[in-house]
Amino acid sequence: MVEQRAIRVLIAKPGLDGHDRGAKVIARALRDAGMEVIYTGLRQTPEMIAEAALQEDVNVVGLSILSGAHMALVPRIREVMNANGLSDVALIVGGIIPDADKAELQTLGVQGIFGPGTNTEDIAAFIRDLVAAKPA
Repeated sequence: MVEQRAIRVLIAKPGLDGHDRGAKVIARALRDAGMEVIYTGLRQTPEMIAEAALQEDVNVVGLSILSGAHMALVPRIREVMNANGLSDVALIVGGIIPDADKAELQTLGVQGIFGPGTNTEDIAAFIRDLVAAKPA
């Protein structure tokens, strides 16, 4: 029997948003759920996020955005990820995301959007299902 590797998740704080408590809570919860979590820290550029995702060979990139800059940051991050051969890496977003922006983010390739107060077990289950549904 071949042992499956743990799901690898990169948690990143793009842009100038300096509030990372939520990102740290999610990182810890996913780690406690058995995932390997890489937290990049504050003020990451799209290029830094894509490079870390590539180097760490992650299954999922999770962005924590509270600044309101999601409509500028997410398209650029997806663009840089795709340019670096990471089009198959899932992208999820957490933070303050107005309902009016959710459909457009999904058309940009965001596969999950989680607001404040989302149960961390629900996020872990979503990620497990997302990775399991990916073709081998």
